[in-house]
Amino acid sequence: MDSPAQVAEKIRSVKIQGAKEIAIYSLEYLRKFCKKYGFGLKFGVAVMVLENARPTADVLHNCLEILKKKKNLRTIDQLIKRLNEATRKIAKNGEKIIPNGARIMTHCHSSEALAVIKEAWKDKKRISVVATVTEPLHQGIKTAKELAKLKIPVTLIDDNAVGHMMKDVDLVIVGSDAMRKNGIINKVGTSLLALAARKNKKPFYVVGNSLKLDKRKKCVIEERPAKEVYKKIKGIKIRNPAFDITDWKFVSAVVTEKGILKPEKVKRMLK
Repeated sequence: MDSPAQVAEKIRSVKIQGAKEIAIYSLEYLRKFCKKYGFGLKFGVAVMVLENARPTADVLHNCLEILKKKKNLRTIDQLIKRLNEATRKIAKNGEKIIPNGARIMTHCHSSEALAVIKEAWKDKKRISVVATVTEPLHQGIKTAKELAKLKIPVTLIDDNAVGHMMKDVDLVIVGSDAMRKNGIINKVGTSLLALAARKNKKPFYVVGNSLKLDKRKKCVIEERPAKEVYKKIKGIKIRNPAFDITDWKFVSAVVTEKGILKPEKVKRMLK
C-alpha cells in the first residue's frame, strides 16, 4: 500500500485531477488504510497529509470533516456513493439547460461538466463543443479526447482565443472546485471565460455538487511550480496560480444534484 505522502504526491502532481476525483481517490485510499490501521493517530496524520495536497479543492475537505465526525468505513462508502449519485443527478438536471443544436464552450477537465454535456448528446441533441487547451498543463486536451471518443464534435482552442471564439458559441459550461460567498473557484482562466461570456451576452453556467459549498474562513489559492509555466529565466519571477475566482454576478445559474439554482440561492446556502 502507498503511504499517505505517496498518495498526496499523485494528487499534487495532477495524476489525479478534478475536485470530485481527488475526493473519491482519497476516500478509496482511506478505506484500505483504515482497514489496516484503524481510525487512530495514523488516520489523523493521513487526513492532514491528503488535505494539504490540493488545498483549494473543497470537496475533499468537506468529506474529511464528515469522516472525522463519523469515523467508520460505512461513512467512507456513503460519501463515495453520494458523490457518484450527485454526478448522475447533475447530468439529468444540467441537460435541460442545453438546447438542441447548441454550441458549448468549456474549460479544463470537469467530470461533472462533462456529464452534463454527455447527457445532452445521449438525449440525441445535436451539440458541439469548443474546449480550451487550458494552460499550463493542457488539461483541456483530456476533455477534447473524451468528447471525441463519443463522436461529439469538438474543437480545441488556445486559451488566448476565448475572447475571439465566444461569439461563435451559445453558452459556457464549466466545473467548479469550490463555491464561496465571493464567487466560484475554478481552474485559472475561468474568470476570463466569464468576462467574455458577459461581453457577448452568452449564458455562463457552473456545475458542481453540494459538497463544493465552501464555508471555510479562508481559502488558499494554490500556486503551483513555476516550471510548469516556463523554465527558469535569470532575473524573471514566474508565478503559476492554479485557480481564480469568478464573481457571482457573471454566473447565470449553478447546476447541482439539488437542481438548477440561481446564484442568490447558492449564496444563501453558504451562510
